Amino acid sequence: MTRASAFVLGYHGCDRTIGEEVLAGRASLKFSENDYDWLGSGIYFWENSARRALDWAKFARDNPQLTRARIRDPFVVGAIIDLGFCLDLLEAESIAVVAKGYQRMRESYEAAGAQMLENKKIGGDLVIRRLDCAVINYIQVAREQEGEPAFDSVRAPFIEGNPLYENAGFHERTHIQICVRKPERIIGYFRPPLPDL
Repeated sequence: MTRASAFVLGYHGCDRTIGEEVLAGRASLKFSENDYDWLGSGIYFWENSARRALDWAKFARDNPQLTRARIRDPFVVGAIIDLGFCLDLLEAESIAVVAKGYQRMRESYEAAGAQMLENKKIGGDLVIRRLDCAVINYIQVAREQEGEPAFDSVRAPFIEGNPLYENAGFHERTHIQICVRKPERIIGYFRPPLPDL
């Protein structure tokens, strides 16, 4: 788990109206609290990829059922993020935390006689991640109840899309996502220097 300051650049896809308000300091990005969010509740960013954020915003424009706020004019806001106390799924310690959290959550579901949530594939990729979302949120709540500090952010790699070539280990939409759970970890916003934004 990352404990010291680790600054990264993140990119958030949204509607231009919202993005311009955020860049002008008149608005803040909103928490996503969908039950299928990949990394639990928080503000989502693509790490180091303004292009992926823009592609997502275009996809959301064309599939409005995926977002609370309609995207009419796809736009990207860049952010400087201090990960702070980060559940970083690029690290072995964080992976063990999630595995243990899943086990504890499964035991509590079984004790209550409840059915576990499931992730769902769409087009070959795990897109609807109700189980993953529940596990991350469960870990956060359990930590708070036990007097442990909650995580400021969650960071994870995702392998998506088709292989780049036959038998490749590289995929066309592999990326790292960041979910910021404490907005004060967003140091500042900026306009990405892409000509088509």
